[in-house]
Order: sequence, then structure tokens, then C-alpha cells
Amino acid sequence: MLSKKTKYALHALTYLAKKDANEPTLILEIAENGHIPRKFLESILLDLKKQGILNSKMGKGGGYFLRQKPAQIQISTIIRLFNGPIALLPCVSLNYYQRCEECTDEKTCGLNKVFIDVRNETLRILENKSIQDIVDQEL
Repeated sequence: MLSKKTKYALHALTYLAKKDANEPTLILEIAENGHIPRKFLESILLDLKKQGILNSKMGKGGGYFLRQKPAQIQISTIIRLFNGPIALLPCVSLNYYQRCEECTDEKTCGLNKVFIDVRNETLRILENKSIQDIVDQEL
């Protein structure tokens, strides 16, 4: 399941994607619209800024705005950033691989083979879905 942090990040990005890209949006506005606790949102937006997904402007008329087009922000990127691995088993993860303690041989492990297929299909979908796809579903 997605963590609250991941869901809030997706909601915030979707909200920003619907706004004028040239106008920064205040944290308070994003928090109120997305029903996201403000302090929690501040942390999320800073993480998104550090990853180059958002930018911010200080002072009067300041706030956060998308640094990339919504169609360029893959859902898989946001999930990995806030939720960690997409794979359901550590032995099939592409970015967070760990050998399973109980496994004696990954090459003959049926569980490993099935969950590689699950991972591949999940990635196929999530890497081809973007924030723009979420926005399009809400219109």
C-alpha cells in the first residue's frame, strides 16, 4: 500500500499541475485543497524540490511550482521517493535489491520468478503513468 506521504505527494503534485505553471502556489493553499497537514506537506514539498521535481520562489507572490511538465513526472518516481521499492519482495527489486534470508537458491525459487513478473508488470504501468494522467482522470 502507498504511504500517506506518497499519497499526499501525488495529491500536491496533481494540484500544482492544474495551476498556472508561472504562478507559485502557497503551501497553505495546497494543504487546504488536498486536506494535507501543513507541517507534513512542508517536508514533502522540500523532498520534491531536492529531487528537482519542484521549484520555489521566496517572498511576496512566492510558493511552489512544478519544475517539470506534469507529463514528465512519472508516478513510479514519486512512489520510489516516498514509499521505497515498488517490488513486493526484496530479491526482485531493481533499486533496493536484498537477498531473502530464507532463500537457498534464487535461480530455482518459484516465488522469485512469479514476483519478478509482478514487478515487471507493475513497473510497465507505473513508468508509463504520470501526474498528467491523474489530472486527465479528474477532468
